[in-house]
Amino acid sequence: MGERGSEVKRTGLGMMLAFWVLFIGLGTWWFQGMLEERMNPNAQLVESVDGAPLNLTRNAAGHFVATGRLNGEAVTMLLDTGATQVAVPAELAERLDLPRLGEARFSTANGRVSGRFTRLDEVRLGGLVAHDVRGAIVPGIEDGVVLLGMSFLGRFDLQMRGDTLTLRLPEKDKG
Repeated sequence: MGERGSEVKRTGLGMMLAFWVLFIGLGTWWFQGMLEERMNPNAQLVESVDGAPLNLTRNAAGHFVATGRLNGEAVTMLLDTGATQVAVPAELAERLDLPRLGEARFSTANGRVSGRFTRLDEVRLGGLVAHDVRGAIVPGIEDGVVLLGMSFLGRFDLQMRGDTLTLRLPEKDKG
């Protein structure tokens, strides 16, 4: 009975270990998803209807963050009405092979930096699309987040109510 007892004990310990590994793994996965949802509640925007009004929810930090597309590539965007242009991190600009036009100095939250002007073929946020958008390649933008400035946002009507920002085509551009 001693051998059988230790075999049962080993099996029980193995099952307990497997349970805890699975429990911790699933808990980590769930918690990570919850954190991502709090930081980007607009990650799953519907792109099916071009020009339809787009409602964005403010994230836990009080910003409007959404997943959009730059020249077809999915990127995280922070809507920034204080930015003149769409600011693209240097690493992303390299990956997208964006044209480097004139040199410039930009004022950022971290001070003044040197960068380059660029043009974006297409910027898409939900069903809202803009072509030939002025942009800036800015080194040092944290986390690879694109700052969606007024060269894109200025093409749309913006309305904020509480924690919701609605973007829509201007009245003159409809139908």
